[in-house]
Amino acid sequence: MKPDLRPMLATLTDKPFDDPEWIFETKWDGFRAIAVAAPGRAALYSRNGNDISNKYTTVCAALAAIKQEAVLDGELVALDGHGRSRFQLLQNAGRETARLLYCVFDLLYLDGKDLRDWPLLKRKEALAKVLPKSPLLLYSAHVAGDGIKAFAKAKRAQEEGVIAKLASGQYHSGKRTREWLKVKASQEQEVVIVGFTRPRGSRNCFGALLLAVRDGKRWKYAGRVGAGFSEKTLRAIYAKLVPLITRAKPIEKKVPSEASTTWVKPKLVAEIKFTEWTAGGEMRHPVFLGLRTDKPASEVIREVAKPLRTVKSAA
Repeated sequence: MKPDLRPMLATLTDKPFDDPEWIFETKWDGFRAIAVAAPGRAALYSRNGNDISNKYTTVCAALAAIKQEAVLDGELVALDGHGRSRFQLLQNAGRETARLLYCVFDLLYLDGKDLRDWPLLKRKEALAKVLPKSPLLLYSAHVAGDGIKAFAKAKRAQEEGVIAKLASGQYHSGKRTREWLKVKASQEQEVVIVGFTRPRGSRNCFGALLLAVRDGKRWKYAGRVGAGFSEKTLRAIYAKLVPLITRAKPIEKKVPSEASTTWVKPKLVAEIKFTEWTAGGEMRHPVFLGLRTDKPASEVIREVAKPLRTVKSAA
């Protein structure tokens, strides 16, 4: 059997809820990855199907201790000193300052058998038995029913939020369903870099990045970000931007300081943390978290939370 390695995706909703037919897990802040493992060997694949095993050899080695053939779904994360997953720390996951972890929350295939039509809780029960003990692997635990309490706990811990999952739900590869709902405790958005401004003062490389999201067949301006960069990230990002420089302006909107702006082809995807959207569709108080390599630019759209009453009733 050739397994389907496309991950199931969750729908963003606007508030948490309680329901005995649902379970609630931590919303990990990292890279989604599907693992294909067998005794003595393992590989990791990004959400767009790229083999990322060479970047995470230690995790693959830990997964190779699995005593059966298995396909698992989880999130690659880096933990801070408080044990919280932080997307920006993945850039330093090979250093002592960040602890790399593969948080596993689903089991899709086992010894060639397709488990995706099994109820979620039955899949998780099988997963708990299959996953080997390792400091690099974590079974993603859940609570049943108490979603509001789980969300409040995540918010107090400054985590990204929670994922609500229908306990009896099947696994739908490659689909964004309403059987998985995500509730964010903080605002984060994937964006595409469309330009950069000249640096000022003592800053090197660039001043700010101009951002956009996909809107139909065009790119819609989403603001600019100048915070969240270290000297090292400034240089690393600038090196990726230079080959993408273009004379063609990717966005239609006239933006401030265009005379000092260099446009780039919309190829690089970034993760941005911010406080709220303005009426004009720009992010307020944006902070750069890191570049994403697990999602193509063409799929980056503004994520809008759907009212809970509409998405949960349709699950």
